[in-house]
Amino acid sequence: MKSIYKILTVLALMASTTACDDLLEVKNPNNQTTFDFGDSEPELQEALIACYNRIRLEGTFARVGYTLDAVRGDEVWNSSQQWYLEYDNLNSPGTIGIGDEWPWRDNYHVVNRANFVLSKVEDVEMSEEVYNQIKGQALFLRSLAYYHLATYYQSVPLIIDYESYSDIASLYAPNNTQDEVFDQIETDLTTAMQILPSRNNGGEWAKGRATSGAAAGYLARVLMFRHKFPEAYAVLKDIIAGKYGTYTLTQDYGDNFKEGTENNSESLFEVQFMNYGTGGTDEEWTPVNISPDATQGHAVESNYASQELGSWGDLAGSPWLYNLFRGEKCTDNRLDPRLYWTLVTYEPEYNTYTDIPTAAYPDGDPRSNVIYKETVTETPLSNNAQGGISIAKFTNARNNIYSTITNGLQCGINLRLMRYSDVLLRAAECENEINGPTQVAINYINEVRRRVALKDLELSDFPSANHLFEQIANVERPKEFGCENGRGIDLLRWGFFYDEGRMQQLIQHGYYKRDRTANTDPLTEATADDSSFKYLYKGHEYFPIFQGILNSNPNLVGNSANRNNDNGPGFLAKWSVRPVTDLN
Repeated sequence: MKSIYKILTVLALMASTTACDDLLEVKNPNNQTTFDFGDSEPELQEALIACYNRIRLEGTFARVGYTLDAVRGDEVWNSSQQWYLEYDNLNSPGTIGIGDEWPWRDNYHVVNRANFVLSKVEDVEMSEEVYNQIKGQALFLRSLAYYHLATYYQSVPLIIDYESYSDIASLYAPNNTQDEVFDQIETDLTTAMQILPSRNNGGEWAKGRATSGAAAGYLARVLMFRHKFPEAYAVLKDIIAGKYGTYTLTQDYGDNFKEGTENNSESLFEVQFMNYGTGGTDEEWTPVNISPDATQGHAVESNYASQELGSWGDLAGSPWLYNLFRGEKCTDNRLDPRLYWTLVTYEPEYNTYTDIPTAAYPDGDPRSNVIYKETVTETPLSNNAQGGISIAKFTNARNNIYSTITNGLQCGINLRLMRYSDVLLRAAECENEINGPTQVAINYINEVRRRVALKDLELSDFPSANHLFEQIANVERPKEFGCENGRGIDLLRWGFFYDEGRMQQLIQHGYYKRDRTANTDPLTEATADDSSFKYLYKGHEYFPIFQGILNSNPNLVGNSANRNNDNGPGFLAKWSVRPVTDLN
């Protein structure tokens, strides 16, 4: 009997052990990892959405990553004299997270997710059409992230495989040169341009997604940054000819800054946001927030709008930009309507074409809390303590949607990162660089000017390439793209930081007053309180790499801003800077 009990006990133990083994082999479907995810086309589509989500974070385009380049330029100054001040003055010590770390962190999150998709896409069975869509989008988004990393931080680690960088905390790669990064971007965008569908062929799918036109547009930007004007011009002419889809200027310039006219005929690529009424309630400030109720908006409005109306009042438009608009009337003697959509100033003539006598928020100025017919007509301040002109672009100041500002990640206006007007003005610049001032270049510019009823330019007014360049760089582009992301990158590629005449010009453009008014007077050295460009440290036209990142990565070295190195000799060894040219 005892022997039987012993046998039964052994059998029971064996059975229980076998059962345990079976249980241990069961995988929890709710606890997937990157090792067992992404092996099917639906899962790759989900991973691709995660890539897009990363360009909607604070360090990419939801606030800091977008506005840092604007404040680096000459159209915007730091009216709070606090946040962004070191990036307005171009002298960050490298220990401030807002600009030295956040765009780095969040753009590398985009790189990380795009690399994951690209590491999986070759081994998943799918149609050629879907394969091209998935791979092309991942290549574009990785290139978008690296374009901003390279133009913000100069020399950054180039990581193009997922295995060497599966966790952002384990990034120990060394710096690559800016040229090496741009080489990779050119390769990736060339492929993406060839395999992605155009906006025409993509149909509803293409709304909000990267298309061949988006890839072509950004390829032209990278080529022009490297002064490869013939190559860039060829791409731009193909876009204009419709090779990558049909693009046209919107009839109303303001349609590029409203919620109801997003993904329109002019947009090559834009970041998708939703307004606070439908976009959730939890603020998603960090890259780890996975709340199902996370907000889907951006905080650019919180930076740009008036503190007097309830916003943070961090950034203001320059008086130079305001007076540039005022310097030229339309053919019907109106103000350039782009002023209305760029800066929040009250002009009496706004009543004649808006029928709303207000400087901002047509449904009711938050200062008065009354209906618009009784709204006060004073220009609101950017910042209560310093003053300044608040910025209208990508805010609800002109949209007649909300009567107040809701701070935080609440604004639902899509950020148009590249528009067809940029294609036209870049084509004019390339034509001028290659052939000098020609009627072809003038025609590209006039197409943009006619949209807002400005008088056509005449070729005879531009006797040299320097004259036409001055018109493009310091008249046409600032008025068309004023206060948008990209002006600082333009100043880099033109070499304005490396020429004494151009630096003096930037100082003049950057003059502002801290007199607690929305000062719109033309300012001089004698009448201005300051100019941010007076404080530029050598090498700080790029932002320093955050010291904490350098401390944690022994293979990484600082860039020109960390070392206060002058980039001028290196730039001038390859290219020249066009001299300041009087257009009068």
